[in-house]
Amino acid sequence: MVHYTSFSKHTHLAYGEPMSLPVLICDDSALARKQMARSLPASLGADITFAVHGLDALKQLEQQSFKLMFLDLTMPELDGYGTLAEIQKRNIDINVVVVSGDIQPKAKQKVMELGAKAFIQKPMDKDALKQVLKELVEPAAQPQLYTPTSVELPILKRRDIYMEVANVAIGRAADALARHFDVFVHLPLPNVNILEVSELHMALRDLADNDQVSGVCQGFSGEGIAGEALVLLSDSSVSDLHNFMQVTEENAEHEELELLMDVSNILVGSFLNGLGEQSEVRFFQSSPVLLGQHIPIESVIQSTTGSFNKTMTFEVSYHIDGTSIKCDLLFMFVDESLPLLDNKLAYLMEDEL
Repeated sequence: MVHYTSFSKHTHLAYGEPMSLPVLICDDSALARKQMARSLPASLGADITFAVHGLDALKQLEQQSFKLMFLDLTMPELDGYGTLAEIQKRNIDINVVVVSGDIQPKAKQKVMELGAKAFIQKPMDKDALKQVLKELVEPAAQPQLYTPTSVELPILKRRDIYMEVANVAIGRAADALARHFDVFVHLPLPNVNILEVSELHMALRDLADNDQVSGVCQGFSGEGIAGEALVLLSDSSVSDLHNFMQVTEENAEHEELELLMDVSNILVGSFLNGLGEQSEVRFFQSSPVLLGQHIPIESVIQSTTGSFNKTMTFEVSYHIDGTSIKCDLLFMFVDESLPLLDNKLAYLMEDEL
């Protein structure tokens, strides 16, 4: 547990001695916790505690009373949905503001039904935060001065930056998919790794889990940053996919191919837009190229051989609620792109965010 006194205030603060507002910030991302803490205005006088996932947050809530909580959705151990459900179940009196890259309409609806008071999308807009604080936090009865105490903010590592950037971009892709098909997409934590080509092939085999797949590849580039995206749909998804899209048997293969191409364009395009917004790079994507339908993963692996020696990969599995439909998305950046991308995202490493 890390405390950070700086900022916020809530309900009925009395005249006289300044009173601080206990605030809990729950996010598995060190970058997101730091950004959130720095974004709260000093005039609010918050006494901030950090939690790194839902179970950690519930433990903090058992130990002390908080007036305000900022909660991420996509976290290990216990996600934001489960945390909200437990807060309701335990009748914990706290105003919860969800701050997430998962911006699907059904995600927003779900968290409000679970008792959240507001939703702010990542990357966080400070004006949106100010509006939420205005609605949830009563102003002091009279001006009060606060003396922030020195605290230890999270120390950021390179992977922290890429995890949070990927989280936002993957959330954009899930939102586009959810809106296109009017579904709720489960969004797990992304995997971000620097992989040798042999390790990449092992990762692909793990994804397939001995199942055959249909796969599409799309190249992308922007300002010297380049790579390939893979969209893989496992054969175990096909039965539900046919029911979901009302596919007829005689047209199944053709309609599956059209769907795969559509899904690839949606996921890859919206991911690149999300990444581009954060890095201020305009990305261009090539047309999707079919790697094969209902093929062994080894065929996909063969298609990547020779493309990379070492690559940074962003990987996530999207799962459509109420179905067995699972779609894997991998972004693989060529070695030469990494210093350029590091430079574009260097502002996130700075102390003043």
